[in-house]
Amino acid sequence: MADRFLRGLTLKESLREPLTPGEVFSRLPILQTPRLILRPMTMRDAQDIYDYSCDKEVARHVLWDAHRSVADSRAYLRFIIRQYREGMPSSYGMVLKETNRVIGTIGFMWMNQDNSTVEVGYSLARAYWNQGLMTEALSALIDMAFTKLNLHRIEAQHETSNPASGHVMAKCGMQKEGTLRGRIFNKGKFVDVDLYAILREDWEKK
Repeated sequence: MADRFLRGLTLKESLREPLTPGEVFSRLPILQTPRLILRPMTMRDAQDIYDYSCDKEVARHVLWDAHRSVADSRAYLRFIIRQYREGMPSSYGMVLKETNRVIGTIGFMWMNQDNSTVEVGYSLARAYWNQGLMTEALSALIDMAFTKLNLHRIEAQHETSNPASGHVMAKCGMQKEGTLRGRIFNKGKFVDVDLYAILREDWEKK
């Protein structure tokens, strides 16, 4: 990685087990897929974040509103960096190797340590939909989460009006567990969501 601002675990740290969740979340290990680098974000990513987050179609099925200016993207990045500092669940920037630009985010919404469970979520620039990139990213995140966080269960949910997201989850070995009616209030209305999950035993069988 040429970018000296990348934050990640050193080899010595990554081999020391077990890591606490706070250690993992404060210094997210850098992940690579065939076409992507998943890395912690920095303030230098503001323009890239804005370029796709201003798209109302990208924002339609997520819990944040389309960014109105780069200032909104900077505010988002300040929040994410604060989460890193505090060792809280947070997100990666998805960097397309071909362009070295951030084209989406993927990460952890919350963690319940008592039940060894996390929820994951993601968003992607519209120009890169239906190309298998999110499947690459989610698969890598699931592998890291089970390996580094010693989890029992990983959950994800999507609005029922966005079935493409469920297809990504299924491709990564997650199983649909049902539909939760009126689960989330988003964009001025209550929406139904489909819940997916993968257990450690499912992942180990893969």
